[in-house]
Amino acid sequence: MPSDRKASSTASVREFWAPRYWHTWLGLGTMWLIFLLPRRTQFAVGRTLGSLVRCLRFAYVRIACSNIKLCFPELDDDQRHDLLKRQFHSIGIAVCETANTWWASDRSIAAVTEVVGREHIAAALSKGRGAIMVGAHFTTIEIATRILGSLTPLNVLYRPTKNKLLSRFLLNNTARHARRAIPYDAIRTLVSALRSNEVVWYAPDQSYRNKGAALVPFFGIPAASTTATSRLAKMTGAAVLTYLPERLADGTYRVTIGAPLENFPGVDPVADVARYHAIIEAHIRNIPDQYLWIHRRFKGLDADYPNYYGRDNRRHPPTVAG
Repeated sequence: MPSDRKASSTASVREFWAPRYWHTWLGLGTMWLIFLLPRRTQFAVGRTLGSLVRCLRFAYVRIACSNIKLCFPELDDDQRHDLLKRQFHSIGIAVCETANTWWASDRSIAAVTEVVGREHIAAALSKGRGAIMVGAHFTTIEIATRILGSLTPLNVLYRPTKNKLLSRFLLNNTARHARRAIPYDAIRTLVSALRSNEVVWYAPDQSYRNKGAALVPFFGIPAASTTATSRLAKMTGAAVLTYLPERLADGTYRVTIGAPLENFPGVDPVADVARYHAIIEAHIRNIPDQYLWIHRRFKGLDADYPNYYGRDNRRHPPTVAG
């Protein structure tokens, strides 16, 4: 039997040398080379990459334009253009940060990070019911997840990719830096982790149109949102904390862990989501270029909902993982 497993593993590895995976190997190799660069050079490369992508005017550039116009009506055209430019610089830098997320040591990550509120994790876990850490899709989401995993054993929710080589690489990488990677639809595993007094991290801020969805204002615009956080907290008794990152001007990071939300969940899950939205909106307004505007956040639950994205409404542009 052991030899059968070894043969199966060898065959699986051999599969990844097929031509359909060559572009994945090239991408991973490029990321390794980026990781070897000095941090200042990495950021310069990232800004250049972001500028190039913005100039190519892909669908997600138009989506970002639409989102910025919707969420910041007070800005004039020049200000919106400047924010769009900084947004894609931030996305390009995020690519380089991902390389550091994969291969940098905990010591090197800690050396460029300030953590505010780490005592709140211990306070939440002292009650024995687990902790739900909720954040949002900032461009720093990858490096922020790595930072959080260096502070506490962490369960990370993720969406599996169809690329088997990339999927295996990401899962193996997560296994080195976190307790466990949980598929986003593995609810039983998620609940089990919380009931075992563990920490679970995820970002519930993107458009959600499955069971349990509700239209909740985000920047004053009704947005399809999940109410799952309230259900999980009610089911397990887990504390809910916010986890918000910021990339500082000098290339270092500040992550802020909020105290457990009081009276959460409340009697109305929609009100709970509105409360969460208010927290992340305030953080986004402080660093608007670091939020991931390329996601079609304002896509409704039915055909009567406004079509904010025109021809891009049915497309699926790539997003930063999380």
